[in-house]
Order: sequence, then C-alpha cells, then structure tokens
Amino acid sequence: QVHVVESGGGLVQPGGSLRLSCAASGAILRLWTMGWYRQAPGKQRDLVATISRGGTTSYADSVKARFVISRDNIDYTSVYLEMNSLRPEDTAVYYCYAKVEQVRGIVDVWGQGTQVTVSS
Repeated sequence: QVHVVESGGGLVQPGGSLRLSCAASGAILRLWTMGWYRQAPGKQRDLVATISRGGTTSYADSVKARFVISRDNIDYTSVYLEMNSLRPEDTAVYYCYAKVEQVRGIVDVWGQGTQVTVSS
C-alpha cells in the first residue's frame, strides 16, 4: 500500500505566499511523475503543476510565473509547491498525485487534499 500525504495549506491574504509539501511512502519500487491538482467548489479537479523524475516541469497557464514545483532529488519521494502572489481564485483543495511503480505494475495514487484559502 502507498500513502501520499499533503501538508502546508491554510488561510492567506491576496498577494501572500504558501508552501505545500507532499510525501509518499509505502510499497514503492520507484516514483515517476508527481504533481499537484486543485479543485474549487463546484468545479472539476484541474492540473496545477507536475514534475517528472528527471526534473521536467509543467504548469497550468494560470499559475505560471507564480508557482514553483520542486522535488527531493535523493529518494524522489517528496514534492513541494511554492505558491506566490496568491489570488482569491487560487482558493481550492490541493491534491498531491504520484505515479508509483510497484511490483504489480504502475498505479496512480492521490492524497486526501489540503485546503488553501486566499482571502482578506
């Protein structure tokens, strides 16, 4: 079994910053792509940013130049999202995602989510 756990959400004023962390643990042979998605009330879950095992990153247009995704380069089990210049429209539950290679094959694993609220 694999666990993915997010932390670092909270309430922040517009223009502020937050750093989200995500750690994967359990029956893992190798971690491939990891990333962050978000879901606002009444909306679908959307991609925020991803990072490959080799360090290639991709971002949603709405967060480019404001958010930075990074990854632990020792055992590749942790991923971070530095969020700057936050806007009210960034308010959402943020979910960490990991593509995990196990003995039985490759599976997608999601965390429980962490709430980010941007409000004055």
